[in-house]
Amino acid sequence: MAVGVRFVLLGEATHGSHELYRERARITQRLISEQGFNGVVVEADWPDADRANRWAQGRSDDESAQAALSGFRRFPTWMWRNTVVLNFLSWLRAHNEGARRAPTVFHGMDLYSLYASMDAVVKYLERHDPAAAERARERYACFEMPGTGDGGEGYGQATRFGAMEPCEEQALKQLVELQRRSAGTLEPDLFSAEQNARLARNAEVYYRAMFGSRISTWNLRDRHMAETLEAVAAFLQRRDGFARVAVWAHNSHLGDARATELGEEGELNVGQLVRERHGSEALLVGFTTYEGTVTAAHDWGGPAERMNVRPALAGSVEELFHDVSLPRFLLPLHNAGEALGELREPMLERAIGVVYRPRTERYSHYFEARLAAQFDAVVHVDRTRAVEPLERSQAWTAEPPETYPTAL
Repeated sequence: MAVGVRFVLLGEATHGSHELYRERARITQRLISEQGFNGVVVEADWPDADRANRWAQGRSDDESAQAALSGFRRFPTWMWRNTVVLNFLSWLRAHNEGARRAPTVFHGMDLYSLYASMDAVVKYLERHDPAAAERARERYACFEMPGTGDGGEGYGQATRFGAMEPCEEQALKQLVELQRRSAGTLEPDLFSAEQNARLARNAEVYYRAMFGSRISTWNLRDRHMAETLEAVAAFLQRRDGFARVAVWAHNSHLGDARATELGEEGELNVGQLVRERHGSEALLVGFTTYEGTVTAAHDWGGPAERMNVRPALAGSVEELFHDVSLPRFLLPLHNAGEALGELREPMLERAIGVVYRPRTERYSHYFEARLAAQFDAVVHVDRTRAVEPLERSQAWTAEPPETYPTAL
């Protein structure tokens, strides 16, 4: 790894491929044990990841790694409640127990947990400052309305159509109060409370914007993720005198958006923001696969299924890598000169999230990107299998059906 790198962004081509999760975990283990990395930040909500983080540091009542991951209840649960993450979290706890330094942290950077984060803020303050807890309850009471307890969509819809007034001012006031309280803190629970207050404030804006531009909500989300990553790095810098962080998220978040057609349409992402701020201190690593199986749902909110992944389309990055005829390889892209050839030009690239729709694959899962500018390196695993959820439904254990004919 390059000297001076402080942020290693490790992507994934799908949200459900075992080998991509496994290789990412193995790389992170080496970054921690051999390179001294002291943080892991993942595409997950803060409260859920913080429960796992507390267990990995021996600060939890959970009796096992599986119990510590049980906070991940929001769709798609298999993204974090799977066998690879279970094994990594167990490894991280063992590493922290044997380390002669402060523990490596495991935090989430997503922003969907509006109500869970507000609840976490109040519970922290109830333990430490009942008067401050009462102020937080009064501010967050603004968000209370029938049907909004499970997420922020109901709140966003209600404010969009005038059924309730926005709660932006209340969320901001609570964040400012906690920021004053936690300025320069090394107390992990207080730092976590501040991040939950930050999430509540940013999620409030996000959910109000949800019924407008897709690009606007994407950018709000990725700006929040980058902001959270910077906050974790600043905490580690104060605590340890240095911050070196591995980041786990989808390729679409961690590759530089400026090298994609989505960036040309106005999208930005975490990879772009980290590169702009940290330059050569950031290393962006993409992961690709050609075929196999994947854990995904047919529709948002649907059950996890083990689906066949169609061979990549002709003219795609994945097909080019498949033609190399190696089961897996690492391709450095940074400063590779003219050897990269067509990878400097726009090519199709596949992105499978938590929903996979083979019937409309070209339109649902492909975009054009200049891979050599998007990433500093790529790990290709030609054939992958579905990541194993900790809870396997009948839909997942059933034999996956054949994929749709190529002509469709």
